[in-house]
Amino acid sequence: MVALTEVKASNALINDATAPRVAVFVSGTAGIGKLTLKALVETGASTRIYLVGRKSAEERTRAFIDELHAINARAEVIWTEAEVSLLAETKRVCGLIKSKEPRVDLLFLTTGYAPFGKRTETAEGVEVAQSLEYYTRVLFIQHLLPVLRQAEAPRVISVLAGGMESTWVDLDDIDLKRPGNFWGGKAQLQYGTMNSVGLDKLAQLNSDVTFIHSSPGWVSTGNVLRGRDAGSITDWLMWLVLEPLVRLFSMTDDASAQRNLFQCTSASFGGRGVPWTGKPGVNTRGNKAAGVFLAKYTCDSVENAKTMAALREKAQQKIWDHTQEMLRPYL
Repeated sequence: MVALTEVKASNALINDATAPRVAVFVSGTAGIGKLTLKALVETGASTRIYLVGRKSAEERTRAFIDELHAINARAEVIWTEAEVSLLAETKRVCGLIKSKEPRVDLLFLTTGYAPFGKRTETAEGVEVAQSLEYYTRVLFIQHLLPVLRQAEAPRVISVLAGGMESTWVDLDDIDLKRPGNFWGGKAQLQYGTMNSVGLDKLAQLNSDVTFIHSSPGWVSTGNVLRGRDAGSITDWLMWLVLEPLVRLFSMTDDASAQRNLFQCTSASFGGRGVPWTGKPGVNTRGNKAAGVFLAKYTCDSVENAKTMAALREKAQQKIWDHTQEMLRPYL
């Protein structure tokens, strides 16, 4: 475990030279995205941040942006409206960002929620949580790779379930469409594993980009209740049992923000960023170079080597081919 004091000491070294010059926060209007974005602004560094969120969040987010400007007038935070559960909207907003920025240093992805309710699809026919937790994220990465590659130390962070991969991924029904095949625990395991498999493939194809799939630990953002069926027995149990447990065992908002900011900037992951003299992270292929790192909420990296090797052999190509087929109309 990287001690929080060490994390904060590293973050205190963030300056104009080591902060991301241009960052994109997708779903930065609440929860971990919002906490991390604020922590970045509070460093005082000069940075430009595209904050992507839904129309319904605009009013409160503009007030948040005013607050950030008062904290650090050198940070420019640009409200960017998009309903990114829709892949067409993701394509549109990526085109907008690319039209304005020749380079992007950091892409920070936190879209999604725990799908403990019934299976619900977007207008494009994709299960909502799967779109947010996997397809949207991969689509953002693929669209922004040309400008990420223009940065000196490009980094992509997907916050979901790094280190929790399983070989029990369902390859016969990747989108969990068959009757009775969709339920919360299975969906989260499926989407989390797909994240690591997809990022591992992207890392193979883009050796100059550092990818991190992180597990945020317990953070009381209210997100655990978002995907429930209101009034159901599951809803009642989550409200009565799970949500109080999350509040009881969660780390503080500040600890979460600082740890995620460390992952955004520290040379612990891939050797580029704020200098780090502690134990370096190790990627899924057992080395310290850029690749994909599975980061625990403690800021340690885990190889999960046996599982990742098995997934590469048996699942990766099928998942990647399916992903590209799904995303082809939006690439």
